[in-house]
Amino acid sequence: MPEKTVTIASRSGLHARPAKIFVQAAARQSVPVRIRTGDRPPAPATSILAVLALGAEHGTAVTLEAEGPGADEALDALAALLARDLDTEEPADA
Repeated sequence: MPEKTVTIASRSGLHARPAKIFVQAAARQSVPVRIRTGDRPPAPATSILAVLALGAEHGTAVTLEAEGPGADEALDALAALLARDLDTEEPADA
């Protein structure tokens, strides 16, 4: 199963707005993606409550995992998102 580890760049960690942006991006992927910190069991990346429960702060390493066609592309896209400081970016228009 493909995995990718990335460090959370957002100043507030993976909380509130950055978590919402990440969960929405995960929901747009063609494969299910899971996220975990350390040795904890993986959680669905599309669940805002599960993502918030990780308690991932700025500088925390998280591991993303996915399986199936398009898994590598999904992991690359989501890792690139988490590697940015989402707190400083303007919200995208809906």
